Amino acid sequence: MAAGGGSAIRGSRVGAGPMGEAERGEAAPRQRVVYFCAHRHQSEIAFAMDAVVPDSWDCPRCGLPASLDSENPPPPPKIEPYKTHLAYVKERRSDAEAAEILDEALKTLRDRRKRGEIIF
Repeated sequence: MAAGGGSAIRGSRVGAGPMGEAERGEAAPRQRVVYFCAHRHQSEIAFAMDAVVPDSWDCPRCGLPASLDSENPPPPPKIEPYKTHLAYVKERRSDAEAAEILDEALKTLRDRRKRGEIIF
């Protein structure tokens, strides 16, 4: 077996070199802000002292919106069910409008067939 054939990274060892604030510099002064969600979770978030603190924050535990007001947390968002393309069309068009559009499209198709533009 050859000497020095180990798997260690050369020139480094566990615990070697500076660590912590001396390596990265001083941490900015912080302020801690508590947010409250509808599930009564309290989330303490740290912001820089000069940062603008947002009025709302997503709860890290449940994902609901949270606010600074412990007595009146924001309500959970209303989740709308998935809608198909047809459902959206039916919201915009009445049955009479849909029939009119269909008749117009069929007339255009039949006219194009008569002129030989469409073979099928």
